[in-house]
Amino acid sequence: MEASSGKPFVPVRFAVLTVSDTRSLDEDRSGATLQARIEGAGHVLAERALTNDDRRKIRAIVRRWIADPKVDVVITTGGTGFTGRDVTPDAVEPLFEKRMDGFSAVFHRISYDSIGTSTIQSRATAGLANSTFIFCLPGSPGACRDAWDGILVKQFDYRQDPCNFVEIMPRLDEHLKRTKATTVAAGRTRQGLRSRSSTSRAGRARNGRRKKR
Repeated sequence: MEASSGKPFVPVRFAVLTVSDTRSLDEDRSGATLQARIEGAGHVLAERALTNDDRRKIRAIVRRWIADPKVDVVITTGGTGFTGRDVTPDAVEPLFEKRMDGFSAVFHRISYDSIGTSTIQSRATAGLANSTFIFCLPGSPGACRDAWDGILVKQFDYRQDPCNFVEIMPRLDEHLKRTKATTVAAGRTRQGLRSRSSTSRAGRARNGRRKKR
C-alpha cells in the first residue's frame, strides 16, 4: 500500500536493545542498522543499549523502557534462536499483555525470500506491553533490514493506508481510561445513593417528629 500524502508524518520514539555475548556496542552492526533506518525514516532513537544473553538483564531493560513515557517502541535484536543461550523471547514474552502473532507470520514470509527455510530457526516475536510496542528480531543485520524495510517502516508511518500502528497509539490504553471513568461514575453513583439515603432518613425522622406532636 502507498503512503497517503494527505496525512502529516508523525515521528515515533524507538529504543533498540542488542542481545549478544560476543559483540560490543562499537561492533554492533545490527543495532547500527536499526538506528540508521529509524533515524533515516525521521523517527527518534530514544535509547540504544547492549546486553549479554541473560534473561533477567534483558527483561529488566525492556521493563524499564516500557515504563518510560519517552519510549513508544522497543526493538530487540539477537537471542531469538534455539541454542541454550538464546533467551530473548523467553525474557520478553512474559511482559506481553497482547501478542502480535501476525508480525511473526509476515516476518517469516519476508525472511523466506532471503534465506529460505532457514527462517524457521528464528523465534521472532512481537507484542504490546504498557501501551508500548515490542519487537524481538534475530541478531543478523539482514534480518533487521527485512523486518524494518518489509514491515516496521510502513506500520510506523502515519501516512500509510489503509491502517498503521501510529494512528492507534492514542487508543492503546483506552481500557484503562474506561476503567477509570467507570470507577469515577460508580463513585458518583455511590455518593448519590448515600445522599438520597440520607435525605430519605432525614425525611422519615421529620415525619416521626410530626406524628409525636
